Amino acid sequence: MLNRVVLVGRLTHDPELKRTQSDIPVVNFQVAINRPYSRSEADQQTDFIRVVAWRRQAETLAQYVRKGAL
Repeated sequence: MLNRVVLVGRLTHDPELKRTQSDIPVVNFQVAINRPYSRSEADQQTDFIRVVAWRRQAETLAQYVRKGAL
């Protein structure tokens, strides 16, 4: 069984690429996601989700993705 989640939002800051002691790349970033709200646009809420990516995906994210990217 595989769980899959798709979150669409904007990055709040540039991803930070670091390496572990065993030289494995890891990147940390945060995504701001607007929560749908049915009453009015003024009451819209935002969730901030922290994300960690490892290895090749971390290197790719650090190279091509910047603050504000969707």
